[in-house]
Amino acid sequence: MSSAKGKGKETTDTEPTQHDDHGSSGEEEVEEVAADATTPSTSSKKKKKKRSKAAKVLNAIRGEKDAVPQQVVDVVMDKLKDDKDQAVATADEATVRKALQQMKLKELLQGKVPLGGTNKKELGEHKFTSTIVLNVHQYCVGDGPPEGDGFIEPPKAREELRQDPYPLPKDFEWASIDVGDPDQLRELYELLSNHYVEDDDASFRFQYSAQFLKWALQPPGYFKDWHVGVRVASNKRLVAFIGAIPITLRIRDNILNASEVNFLCVHKKLRSKRLAPVLIKEVTRQCNLRGVFQALYTGGIVIPTPVSTARYYHRCLNIPKLVDIRFTHVPSTMTLARMIRLHKVPERPKFLGHGLREMEEKDIPQIHSLYERYMKRFDTGLEMTEEEIKHHLLSGRGEGPSTEDSWKTPREGQVVWAYVIEDPKTNKITDFFSFFSLPSTVIDHPKHNLLRAAYLFYYATDVAFQEEGESSGRHKKRLEDILGDALIIADQTKFDVVNALTLMDNMIILRDLKFGAGDGMLNYYLFNWRTAPLSGMTEVGDSPAGRGIGVVML
Repeated sequence: MSSAKGKGKETTDTEPTQHDDHGSSGEEEVEEVAADATTPSTSSKKKKKKRSKAAKVLNAIRGEKDAVPQQVVDVVMDKLKDDKDQAVATADEATVRKALQQMKLKELLQGKVPLGGTNKKELGEHKFTSTIVLNVHQYCVGDGPPEGDGFIEPPKAREELRQDPYPLPKDFEWASIDVGDPDQLRELYELLSNHYVEDDDASFRFQYSAQFLKWALQPPGYFKDWHVGVRVASNKRLVAFIGAIPITLRIRDNILNASEVNFLCVHKKLRSKRLAPVLIKEVTRQCNLRGVFQALYTGGIVIPTPVSTARYYHRCLNIPKLVDIRFTHVPSTMTLARMIRLHKVPERPKFLGHGLREMEEKDIPQIHSLYERYMKRFDTGLEMTEEEIKHHLLSGRGEGPSTEDSWKTPREGQVVWAYVIEDPKTNKITDFFSFFSLPSTVIDHPKHNLLRAAYLFYYATDVAFQEEGESSGRHKKRLEDILGDALIIADQTKFDVVNALTLMDNMIILRDLKFGAGDGMLNYYLFNWRTAPLSGMTEVGDSPAGRGIGVVML
């Protein structure tokens, strides 16, 4: 099954298209700047210096002097034998030694990429490699998981921080992107639509809608200067971006004022210019200037060191289309007709007529209370105010009234779907669930150009707090029922697939709701905060799989 994240929103008349309104001259100028980046240097001294540094790195990694001791290899081999993943448990000595050697790159990465990584969010086919490296890193001598939570580097006073922006390569300049300005929003939409995350096979690429970007980047209390862009100085064309929003993050018993970093994107023709590391440093500086020194971010690649790793699961709805675009395939033991029949969902939600309805603003106080209680069950979570709950669950509902048939038809510009179940006798909200729309462009397909994907978002049920609610299985059954209704609504509103990660309580219901494991992983990282590993796709200590992560990243 493909791991590419999918798209999920119909194009509207008000949504920007993917065509470049700047004209060919702008693209030509980008090409000229890109050409400069590939022009060989005339300085032999610089070449010699670069080769010398590269040689030192290679020697440090593979040299005899720094070879991995056999004792370390033996310790790691013993630890991996107990791993539940068969591919990891049966790893041979050569594979482990190679992984250990690769981990020596840690010293080169630490402190160099503070908010880290690349703009590729999924690991694709490299499940075995990622799992090996994650396990090996935990058992490296002298580099075990931290025993307590705390700062890596203490906060600094504003006057101690860098006051000026970091220097950019010539021909570029910094810009704060105002997503409230339709023209600037259109520029950002076009940059991400054409140059953001693709899957390993270059078959799918995220297509964030203009409405999605406004919803994601303008929560209560957002800062415009945390939306960092890079423009070509000569024509002001937007060619790179990174965004951050303020969050209140709970990590076990610690509450942090932090930032959530996302949307790191550089124009494909300019990636040799090394703009990404400068973008990361600059958004870090901007966060620091406002007294924020911790960040949460995700990535598909493994860099030292994830606090958790979640796996993508997919609930296929439109089987013929998904097979046609090679998002999934028909197993050899099954026909297409049988696969369609097995994945068919009911036509009406189970709770329709029994308290199920769209979430309304009047529900926010009850939803906020239920959310707070439910999220405390997980090791991490976002501490949200009622205003933030309203933004995340209601502000992206699109244009148009709420009707009895709203569950069948998406509104214009709708990004998020949020529903409650209300006890008709007491008017108490007992459950809520939500999902959001993130479509993907289907690249170079003769018939289909859009994969409509829904992503499971936040949910809660008060059955979790009832006596023996979990031990009796009632909690699991309730989640299957309410999230089963989420699948029905997604199907009726013409989504092709519903995606979910191994976080929160998802692990206990994915299989029974016919989600299939994807080949994509999402690694969670913390910047400038030390904490013990959190359970994601596997359990950690007494924490069941998924229970370590209570934050859904957009």
